Amino acid sequence: MPGGCSIRALWILNNFDAVVFSRRFPVVERQWREACKTENESCIEDPIKYNVLPLVPTDSELASAFAERKRREGSVRGFGVRVSQSTEGSDSWVDDPITRHVIGLYIDTEEGGENHLLWPLILHVKGPYCILVLPQVEPMHLKAYARLCKKSDCGNAVGVDDSVSSLLLDLPSITGAFMVAHAIGDIITGDVVEPEVVVSASPSVGGLLDSLTGSIGISGISSRAKPVAAPVASTAPSGAAAVGTVASDAPKLGSRPLEKDALRSFISSAMPFGTPVDLSYSNIFAIKVNGFPSSELPPQDLKQPAWKPYMYKGKQRLLFTIHETVHAAMYDRDEIPDSLSVSGQINCRAELEGMPDVSFPLTGLNSAHVEVLSFHPSAQVPEQGVDKQAVMFSPPLGNFVLMRYQAICGLGPPVKGFYQLSMVSEDEGAFLFKLCLMESYKAPLTMEFCNVTMLFPRRRVVSFDGTPSIGTVSNNEHSVEWKIMTSGRALTGRSLEATFPGTVKFAPWQTQRSSSGGTVDEDSDIETDNTNNVVNIEEFLMEKMNMDLPPVDLEEPFCWQAYNYAKVSFKIIGASISGMSIDPKSVSIYPAVKAPVEFSAQVTSGDYILWNTLGKCPSVATAKT
Repeated sequence: MPGGCSIRALWILNNFDAVVFSRRFPVVERQWREACKTENESCIEDPIKYNVLPLVPTDSELASAFAERKRREGSVRGFGVRVSQSTEGSDSWVDDPITRHVIGLYIDTEEGGENHLLWPLILHVKGPYCILVLPQVEPMHLKAYARLCKKSDCGNAVGVDDSVSSLLLDLPSITGAFMVAHAIGDIITGDVVEPEVVVSASPSVGGLLDSLTGSIGISGISSRAKPVAAPVASTAPSGAAAVGTVASDAPKLGSRPLEKDALRSFISSAMPFGTPVDLSYSNIFAIKVNGFPSSELPPQDLKQPAWKPYMYKGKQRLLFTIHETVHAAMYDRDEIPDSLSVSGQINCRAELEGMPDVSFPLTGLNSAHVEVLSFHPSAQVPEQGVDKQAVMFSPPLGNFVLMRYQAICGLGPPVKGFYQLSMVSEDEGAFLFKLCLMESYKAPLTMEFCNVTMLFPRRRVVSFDGTPSIGTVSNNEHSVEWKIMTSGRALTGRSLEATFPGTVKFAPWQTQRSSSGGTVDEDSDIETDNTNNVVNIEEFLMEKMNMDLPPVDLEEPFCWQAYNYAKVSFKIIGASISGMSIDPKSVSIYPAVKAPVEFSAQVTSGDYILWNTLGKCPSVATAKT
């Protein structure tokens, strides 16, 4: 079998374990049958050969096997490790967490007789759907996994090759199947998004008419109309937020899932005959709308790559956007250091005619303290220095991620301070925030907004009392939100201190008896439903999470719902906070063309947590040197 990726079949099941869509690829299936025949002829005495299913199961057979595995494993994904409920031959018997994502099904064919193992099935859960993708592997790999399902010992011994991890390393088709599953999951849930590239709000040389007809969206491809994105906040480094545009090729699907006909069209174009070629929905959509005009053929001395299915025609420009996400855990404790990290990516959009090469020096590597760095497959990195690195790439169509990185924030946390909450009675708590925003941050860095939310997933908020030094406060049933800065009141070139003392009152607790005989604390206005007796490990864990149990008893010991915290959300524009930057004047295009280069940067909050300094909090012990 070739070293690429080929898909034998795929299925989409709903939350009732019924197949709502399926697709089989006869060309790949014919290859699988030939491989099975060759394997069986060469291994006459191998008893495992009789468990190899030579044909793809029917939809009803697969749905029945999937429901049986769900019942046996306790949930859709399964246990992932060997537990007392595990049975020999099941995925959890292998005792490897990867079996929650790469699963096997035992198919009971209509003819009856012995069950046949169908493996590897890539399981991807998206919304109410379960996507199963079956890549082609060699029969020997299927037999190897069948042996792992029957081994007596559990775990993976060090230095032993006979393990799931070593087996999957020999199967590049697994990675391709995961990409297929994720692409289909995004399409059926209407969650097709592109990397965000922000366009400057300033009009081009052509004036307002040109900005409306030629410099928004993907305009200019053979002068055909293209979809236009909605206006968003620009990253202009001025004090007031300027209005910009997000350039995008992908059709705006919203939350409405695509029809089956559209999904069939995507599969036929993206993976003809079962071989994935281009899983970019924006590319497939553009090809479907625009076709392949003969006037857009590249020069004969240049080979047109598959990821650039047609040539761009129109006004030329080059757009770069640095998008960084800040993750933080602020403890305000002497024994626990604060944690702050930055993950970023450089998004690009090259509206350039032909197939030019783009190169530029990437500055700020030293000051950003980059820990992880990866590039788009079209990029080359011929030169590397201490603080700058030359990057050259042949840009594909549409928006794409040119580079991803992880770095250390040298400027310090954009929001620092502490959060305290103590219960003065069973149903009332006193809290205090003392925060400092944008300390040591200078222009052009501008904070557009900043919100702080106190979350109480296990208590119902009745009321709160308190007046912040700045901003407004609102609440719902399980949270209190403090809007320190709203849109239109940007913070540039200075710091801001904010305090918020107050009290919050909750609905009274009442103790109820669960069906298992234990006690469960619930809000007085919440009804308990004991009618569902289905064994589901995920529902069981959620039930435990809602009980007042020590965090160590949870599947995820660092689950936020087991502690008390406040979450911060903000947006900073004008520059990156890691020091990563691109100088538009240093960008060169070959062959040389007159194309403006625009650069923007924005920073948003990720998991930015203020832990309650008076309560329990998770932390990682650092090694002492």
